[in-house]
Amino acid sequence: MTGFCNGILTAMITPFTDGGVNLKELGRMIDYQIDGGTDAVVILGTTGEPATMTENEKVEVIKFSVKHAAGRIKVIVGTGSNDTAKAVAASRRAEELGADGVLAVTPYYNKCTQKGLLEYYRAICSAVKIPVIAYNVPSRTAVNILPETAEKLAEIPNMAGIKEASGNMAQVCETMRRIRGKMDLYSGEDFLNLPMLAIGGAGLISVTSNIAPALVKKMYELVKANELDKANEVQDFLLPLEDACFLEVNPIPIKAAYNMLGFDAGVPRAPLTELESGNKRILQGEIERAGLKKV
Repeated sequence: MTGFCNGILTAMITPFTDGGVNLKELGRMIDYQIDGGTDAVVILGTTGEPATMTENEKVEVIKFSVKHAAGRIKVIVGTGSNDTAKAVAASRRAEELGADGVLAVTPYYNKCTQKGLLEYYRAICSAVKIPVIAYNVPSRTAVNILPETAEKLAEIPNMAGIKEASGNMAQVCETMRRIRGKMDLYSGEDFLNLPMLAIGGAGLISVTSNIAPALVKKMYELVKANELDKANEVQDFLLPLEDACFLEVNPIPIKAAYNMLGFDAGVPRAPLTELESGNKRILQGEIERAGLKKV
């Protein structure tokens, strides 16, 4: 299927306190996204640190996000697992709690075959009626959705797209060729946002848009308006900020960036650590250069 969600889909952090999730601050962050023109929030994805959250916390975050968004913006929930049964259960739960769609990362660690990937996504899609986006990020999972597999996934009625974070533009172009008009392509690499849009991508599942939603949305709109010269200017302006947002493993820098903007994002949960002091200075400098204001 195509057309589920075009535009900017922000891969949200989860703000933590010593005792759990800071829902009040999560609400402020969702409002910040809406004010910046974001089209959807993706919760409990990699950036949201679900690997270190309890099941009760995940339910709490889904319920709160759906209620707080109140239809103003789509809410997409990360539900992938290295256990197909768990991914199916998580997807059903997200649907029951009011999610507009789910984002399912490829099974990690197990290193399944392409056949295994097809069966995994078929199981998830069969379990829910809401749209499903596959998430291809082999640097984290050691599994790669090949273009021919993506083409087969596109035959599943509620498979809405693929978030591509392989970093291999040759592969992305071939995937786009095979799925064009059947399901959507989403950029999962902020550095490659513009070229992925240029080949027909429907949107960006972005980390940088956590702190710069309006800038990322502007670049998206310029590409869609075929104003590539202006889009390149915005992307050139954004690239140093995007570099700074990945100085250390995601979401370490983006949580620090939220704190620099006046939010109470807390710190990452172990084994992730706080951003190193030298990198904090670089990130702060890029936030100031980009003209991002405290809220």
